[in-house]
Formats: sequence, C-alpha cells, structure tokens
Amino acid sequence: MSSFLEHSYSIVHLDNTADQPSIQQLQQQLEKGTDESKVETMRRILTIMLNGDPMPQLLMHIIRFVMPSKSKPLKKLLYFYYEICPKHDAGGKLKQEMILVCNGIRNDLLHPNEFIRGATLRFLCKVKEPELLEPLVPSARQCLEHRHAYVRKNAVLAIQSVYLHSEHLIPDAPELIQTFLQSENDNTCRRNAFASLSVISHARALEYLNSVFNDIANTDELTQLVLIEFIRKDAVLNSGNKAKYLRLIFDLLEASSNTVVYEAATSLTTLTSNPVAIKAAAGKFIELSIKVSDNNVKLIVLDKVDQLRKKNDGVLDDLVMEVLRVLSSPDIDVRKKALDIAMDMTSSKNVEEVVMLLKSQLAKTVDQDYEKNNEYRQLLIHAIHTCAIRFSEVAASVVGLLMDFISDFNNSSAVDVIAFVKEVVEKFPALRSSIIERLMGTLGEVRAGKVYRGALWIVGEYCVEQKDIREAWKRIRASLGEIPILASEQRLLDEQPEGDAEQNDEGSKPAVPSGSRKVLADGTYATESALTSESASAAKLEAVKAAQKPPLRSLILDGDFFLASVLSSTLTKLVMRHSEISSDVARTNALRAEAMLIMISIIRVGQSEFVKAKIDEDSMDRIMSCVRSLAEFETKKEIEEVFLEDTRKAFRAMVAAEEKKRIAKEELEKGKNMIQVDDVLAIRQLSKKSAADGADIVEQDLEKATGADASVEDLSSKLSRVVQLTGFSDPVYAEAYVKVHQFDIILDVLLVNQTTETLQNLSVEFATLGDLKVVERPTTQNLGPHSFQSVQATIKVSSTDTAVIFGNVVYDGPSSTETNVVILNDVHVDIMDYIQPAYCSETQFRTMWTEFEWENKVNINSKAKTLRDFLDQLMKSTNMACLTPEASLKGDCQFLSANLYARSVFGEDALANLSIEKEGENGPVTGFVRIRSRSQGLALSLGSLKGLQK
Repeated sequence: MSSFLEHSYSIVHLDNTADQPSIQQLQQQLEKGTDESKVETMRRILTIMLNGDPMPQLLMHIIRFVMPSKSKPLKKLLYFYYEICPKHDAGGKLKQEMILVCNGIRNDLLHPNEFIRGATLRFLCKVKEPELLEPLVPSARQCLEHRHAYVRKNAVLAIQSVYLHSEHLIPDAPELIQTFLQSENDNTCRRNAFASLSVISHARALEYLNSVFNDIANTDELTQLVLIEFIRKDAVLNSGNKAKYLRLIFDLLEASSNTVVYEAATSLTTLTSNPVAIKAAAGKFIELSIKVSDNNVKLIVLDKVDQLRKKNDGVLDDLVMEVLRVLSSPDIDVRKKALDIAMDMTSSKNVEEVVMLLKSQLAKTVDQDYEKNNEYRQLLIHAIHTCAIRFSEVAASVVGLLMDFISDFNNSSAVDVIAFVKEVVEKFPALRSSIIERLMGTLGEVRAGKVYRGALWIVGEYCVEQKDIREAWKRIRASLGEIPILASEQRLLDEQPEGDAEQNDEGSKPAVPSGSRKVLADGTYATESALTSESASAAKLEAVKAAQKPPLRSLILDGDFFLASVLSSTLTKLVMRHSEISSDVARTNALRAEAMLIMISIIRVGQSEFVKAKIDEDSMDRIMSCVRSLAEFETKKEIEEVFLEDTRKAFRAMVAAEEKKRIAKEELEKGKNMIQVDDVLAIRQLSKKSAADGADIVEQDLEKATGADASVEDLSSKLSRVVQLTGFSDPVYAEAYVKVHQFDIILDVLLVNQTTETLQNLSVEFATLGDLKVVERPTTQNLGPHSFQSVQATIKVSSTDTAVIFGNVVYDGPSSTETNVVILNDVHVDIMDYIQPAYCSETQFRTMWTEFEWENKVNINSKAKTLRDFLDQLMKSTNMACLTPEASLKGDCQFLSANLYARSVFGEDALANLSIEKEGENGPVTGFVRIRSRSQGLALSLGSLKGLQK
C-alpha cells in the first residue's frame, strides 16, 4: 500500500488513449516547438504518466529542451514532471541524468525571480532522495534571507522537509528556524516558521510560545490558529500549563475571526470538561451557526453542539432558546438539525418558552411563504407534538393552537395534527372535553378526507356525555346536508333550468324521426333529438355536481367511501353510547333510525350517477355491517362491546407501544454515555506518557475519516471478500480483495505470472456497468517468471444501483506487435454495503409511497416456518427496518402485513410493503413484496436479493 501511495499524486482524465502520441513525436515537439507548444506537450506527457506510463526515454530531452526555458508556466510544469518521473534505475541507484536536474534546481533556487525561487522550494518539500537534497541545502538556507516573503515562507517549509527526511544534511534546522522566527515580521512567514518548529522541535516551539504568550490575543489570525493547535497538543503532554492555556483560550473566544473562535471553542472542549467552559464553547458554536452564512458550516457547528450535549447531559439545557435562534436560517436541513438538538435539550424548566417560540414559527408558516414551507411546518408540528407528549403541562395550550390552524394547513400537515390530537386525547383524559368541543367546532371547516376521518374517529370514541353526543350529531348532520342524499340531489337536478343549447329557431333543419316536439318560451315549436336530450342532461348533472355543498357531503359525492364507512362506524358508536347513558328510549330510537337512514342513503347515492366513482364492495360491506349492528345491538351485547371497547383497547395498545419505543430509544441514548462501575479508571498522571496518549482530537478525527482506526478484519471476513478473476490454468492468475470504503470500492488485485517468461508491460484494465467510475487505474508492470505483484484500482460509486466491474489483463508477447489478453471474471457490487436501516413516521412513509414512481413487485414462495421468521429473514437480507409496531405483529395469524424502510448512504429512500400468508401448519409462505424508490435501479436491486428469491 505504501509503495502504491508513494506515486499517487493526482488523477487526470485521459480523453482518448487512441490519440496518444508516440515517444518520437513527443521528443520532436520538445526539440522544435516554441514555449507555448512545449507547455501543451508537457501537459500531455504529465497526463500519460499519471495514467501509468512512466516514459523514461523523455527525461534527457526534457532536461535539454525544457529546463533552460525562462517561461514560468513551463517551469511550473517542469517541476510537476520532476515530482513524478522515475528517479532511480533498475538497480535502485539514482540515475546519472539527475545530476543535471540537480544543477538546474540549484540555479532556480538562486534565480532572481521570486516566483521561480518559491516554486522550486515548494518542489523541494516533495523530494526525499538525500543524494538530490545534499547539494541543494546551502541554496535553500540562503532563501531564508530573501527580501520577498513568498520565498521565505516556502524556504521554511523546505528546511522542515529536508530535516524530517535527512536530518544529517541540516542538523541545526531547529536553531535556524527559531532564529528566523524571532526576527521575522511577515505574518505568513511567522505562521509557517512556528508550524515547522512545532513539528521538528517541540521544546523550542514551547520556548517561543512562552516568549510571546501575552501578545497572542493581539496577533494575526494565521498565527493564532497555529498557536492554538500547538497549545492543544502541549496541554496533553504538559498538563501543568493547562490553567494558563485555558485563560488564553477564553480570551480568544472573543476574537474577530470566525475561524479562530471555532478553533478556540473546539480546543476548550478538549482541554477541560468544566461546565462553565463547556457552556461557553457551546454558546460560541451556536453564535457561529447564526452568524455564518454557509449552510455546511452551520451544520458542522450544530453537530459540535450536539456532541457536547450528549457528553454533558443537562449542562446545555439553558441554551435551548439560543439553539432555536438558528431557525431564522432559510435552509430546511439546518432548521431540522436545530429542532432535533432543541428537542433533546428541552426540559420541564424551559418547555413553555420552547413551545411559545415554536407556536410563533408555526403561525409564520401560515402567514408567510418560506422555502419548503410544508416540510418546515411538519417539522414544527412534530416538535410541538414531542413537547406535548413529554410534558403534560403544555399539552392543553398546544392542542388548542394546532386545532385553530387545522383549516389553514394543507392535507399532510392537518393529518399530522389529527394524529397528534388522537394521541393526546387518549393520554390526557382531563383534556378530552375541551378537545372534543374544539374539534366539533372545526368540523364545518375541514376539507380533507383524511382529516375528517381522524376527527370522526375521535368523536365516536370519546364523546361519552349526552350533551356531547347531541352536539356532535348536530354538527355531523349540518356537515352532511339534507338526507336522503339521493332524493335531494335528484330534486336539485329536476329543478335545474333548461339550457339554451337545445333551443332551435323556426328556420332549423327538419327534425330527425326519433325526435320529439317541444314548445319554446316564445310559443314556437322546436325539435328535440335524443342527442340533444343527452347532452342537456349531462350538462344539468355537471351543474348539480358543481353546486356548493357541505364538506362531508361533498367528500362522499367525490367518491371518498372510506370516509363514509368511518362516518357509519362513528354514528353507530354514538347511538350505542347514547343507549347506555340515557334512559330516553324514544330519542335513542330516533337517533338509530336517522343513522340507518344516513347509511342506506350513502349506499344508494354511491350506486347512482351523482358520484364521481361508484361505491366499492368493501365500503358497502362495512356500512351494511353497521346497519345490522344498529338493528341487533340491544339483543347482542357482544356487538356493543366490539364497537365501544375493543377499538379503544386496540388504539391504547398502539399508543403504549409507541411510548415504549420512545422510552427505549431514550434509554439507548443514555446508555451510550454510561460508564460501568467496574470499568478501569484511566488516571493520566499515573500512566506512561506516549505519543498515543498525547494524540490530538483533530488527528483522531482525521484517522476516523480515513478509516485508520477501523477494527482489523479477521481472516475469514477477508477471505469472504476475495474474488477469483482468472482461472488456475491461465498464463496470469488474478484474484481481487474487494474493500468498500464509504463511496469508493478499492480492488486490491494479486497478479501471479504462471509462465517461465517475463511478461512485459502487463496492465490490468477495468471498466464498469452502472453508476460506477474508475478513477484510479493500476500502473503498468513487468512481471518476472513465477513472480507475483499486487496492484490497486479505485472505483467511485455514485448511487445504489446494480453495477458490474469487468476487465482484462493485457501484456506484450515475444514480438512487439503481439498483445496477449486474459479476460477477467465479473465483479458484482453488493448494494448491501450502501443500504442501512432507517425509520420514518407513518405520514412520511405514505407521502413517499405516493410520490415514488418506480415499483418492483416480487412474488414470495418460501419454506419459512412462520410468517415472523420470514419477516426477520427479509429484514436481515435487505438491511431494512420494520416500521409496523410490534403490537400489530403479535398474535398467531395466517396473514402478515408490514411496512419496511431503509436509506442508502447517498440519501436514497427505499420503501417496501410485505403482504404474506401461510397455508396450513406446514404449508409454504406465499405473497408478495412491493418495493418502491425514487430511482429504478434501487428498486430492482433490492428485488433481486437472495433473501427475496428463496
């Protein structure tokens, strides 16, 4: 791996390898071209070299024809070439030509132009060969005294690099840089000098820091940043200086530079866990999230606040209102992050202030038009919901507010409100009467069918007093309009005036025989044909349908018969409960008769021409079962028990399951920060100090980002990822170890020469199908007899899609015109590496299910023992989480339905609906899974997994 990275500098795309010029053509262009043409030639040479061809034959031509040029762009490209060109021969010794290169570099280090000097010094930082560096050190030292700051700042870094790679060449580098630092006035030069000194001599850097300690708060931004970084490291190694450093960092929190404030706040949290310091750092992070305009920066600093909150439980609760100031940001992701943090920081002390601010924000979503207004409104409703469920003292005011806005909200937001009201009315019995009263007052304003269904369900379940039942009945009747519905609609149709379309004057054409005579308003005769009669009837029918109607009646005539079945169930419950609590038998019978009339009326109008869609069989069966229940409930008490008790019990179980899930989640979060009583105590003062103990938190973050701290895979895990690419009898045997790292796939390919001859110019060429892109190709190799070589290729993944990597091994034959090719086996990308279980609300699931257009329906025929076993197997094989509550999956039933959800690392959503049944005790599990996603590839990829095909 280290040898591979040694030559990895950058990736340059080569447009067309067929247009690649020959060595002779490139040499000719270098000999005879102008400086402008040489620039273009050098670019082509660098591109070809970065793609794997070292072209050693060009080194002497470049020394002769490019190095003497005075063109600055050409000089810059020349040093890029020196950086990547092979500097050693086959025996590992430095090439003789490099002596000429070294002389040219020395001349450029003494060049009168400061840009050429600086560019040469920057190149010197990348040279590791002591033979090259030795004659260049005196010239580099001279550059420390150059009049121009650009040269001096690069000279310091060059001295540092030489000292790190070849300390014997410049043993006095620490003294040299310290002297330079004390006499330097330029800010950038001082910053580079101190950074170099802290790397090569910690003690001298500490000595300089102490000499300028009192002036640090007044220095420039660059110097402050590098001093903070050094302080963070030194405080770990020399804990006695920590108190002094803390006072300085507190002063730097008030710096004018946002970058310095961020670094100072980060350092403060790493040096101490004192609540005052933690609160001060978090306050600065929140202030930055409000001041800085970049949304990425806002998310980063909010993440820092969230980490501090998790590590210091309860310390930051007083800052919750400051966090909510971030809601002024227009970006929806920033708002969501701020709301999530604020909800975790909300306590009984500050919940009233939080809810008050959320109310004002909710009112603004109605009055003003934000970016992604509907999504932001749903976030606010969810936040208010969370506060009301956790803190009962604010539930009453919250419910009242949301119900006041229910008619102004769009469909999805109003559905969220109704779901919230259902939970509150179950959990807080004291609020039921006021909620029912408010809810009945809004029934005439609701226009969404889903909202009406929820409202009717609440009314049917929780209207337990006689006056509430009468009020609810009156409101429902007012919203339903005149009944019977069919008779009243027919009367409106009959009362419609005749249109003018069918009127004809006396000069009209002769009537067709099927027509009929009609007397017009002026006493003349006209002929009415069958066609004219039909069009007039259709126009009158449309006019009746378009007429203004009460909301409930309008929804039923629009074809919402699910709402009609809920209405029937609600009326049935109200009649049964009135029968229980009232001794007025006449009124009960009147309500029963009226309820049955409404239900039959709905069925009759559902079969007529006045509705947009005919009534479905399920709704008709449900309504008829309610009619029969009303007729028989006095003699069959079990019917009354089903309607009045069982539905409430089922909902209570669902609420309890959600509450249990919420508590389990909170306990899990708390458990992450718990320390067991028998855990080993690490006492830093008594432990042996080492480089690992003094590791900087920033360096640890970098290690995590690059995967350096990942747990070492065991042998069996590695072997499972090895893919054989060629056969054992092929001239070249190849196998690849496939490693997935974030958005990249790294193929570590082992090549074995199974012949007795040297295979020249052997290269592995990869290509892809799907959303993959080869960004780093293996270099060309010469492979000796029976020897082996490891090469690597990096492939970028851009989406969760079915993808295939294929390719071949190419090498030259005995004759220069022959090329041998060995075809490689395909490597299929496992999408499970990119899919992770996730959770969303039922409303979000339904919204996405409606929006996503790609669906993959997979038939199931499995030998699983139980339905639950198959569900567990499906979740394991697809990495999807089950959204259906545990309470809904309990019990022994021959049918199971569940919703599943997952997200990819690319932010793609995957939804699935499982519907299966089991035929008998030993029968197979049959049914289907419907998978939906925004992209076709993800839906097809999930549907092709083995767990679904068994």
